[in-house]
Amino acid sequence: MANVEPVQPQEATVHRRRTDARTVAATAVFTAFVAAATSVFSVYIPATTGYFNVGEIMVYVSALLMGPYVGAFAGGVGSMISDLSLGYPYYAPGTLVIKGLEGFIVGYLGTRSFPMLTRRGWRIVTVGFGLAFSVALALVGWTFLSGGFAITLGGAWNIPAWTLELYVPPLFWPAAAALVFVVISYVGLRVEMKSGQSIMSVLAGGAEMVAGYYLYESAVLTLIAPAAVVASLAPAAEVPFNVAQALIGLLVSVPLTRSIRSVMGRRMGGIESGPKE
Repeated sequence: MANVEPVQPQEATVHRRRTDARTVAATAVFTAFVAAATSVFSVYIPATTGYFNVGEIMVYVSALLMGPYVGAFAGGVGSMISDLSLGYPYYAPGTLVIKGLEGFIVGYLGTRSFPMLTRRGWRIVTVGFGLAFSVALALVGWTFLSGGFAITLGGAWNIPAWTLELYVPPLFWPAAAALVFVVISYVGLRVEMKSGQSIMSVLAGGAEMVAGYYLYESAVLTLIAPAAVVASLAPAAEVPFNVAQALIGLLVSVPLTRSIRSVMGRRMGGIESGPKE
């Protein structure tokens, strides 16, 4: 029988400490990224109490790269910091729970293996989710995100605010949706067969976020928010914008995460990566 050298307890302890230190550092960095992405780029929604932002991109990137626990902390705490810095303290408790759970769902589903699905199965999943995503993007964009918008950059953390007037023609969204479907299908069929897993996890987390904010605004804000805020609550009116946040987050985060993994390669040792072929 061959002799197997036991792992030295001291070496195992040192490795565990280094891994824990990298995880803590990465958690702090991704929490800051989520807070910055949510705060610095925002579009205030008329006749509602909320604002549109691109923070979902970094929530999803954090979860897909680092797994459920870092994704939950960065998503919940980073987004809560943004609410406080932008003057929405009554949203902060709900955001901590909703965005934290969103990050956990995306990280859990996006970094776990599903051995029951074959290569052909993942290809079908990828194309199916790509079609559903493209149709949703076209419908939401055409109906709610067309026309003139005032986009605010800055305004938080003593950064000067800059407002940009933007006009989006309705036909932009069907064209963008068709392009997105082609790209997702190509990636799933020819490049990365399990990209459907990332899409699935993001859509699941995004659905939780949309439902969570609707319930929070309907049931909780009416009890804790100032009277002026309660009078202007429009939970149903904010649903399409939250859906758009999730779709745009998906559109950017999945290819961005794949590119980061490709660039970093083996140098990302210790970071919980997504599904492998």
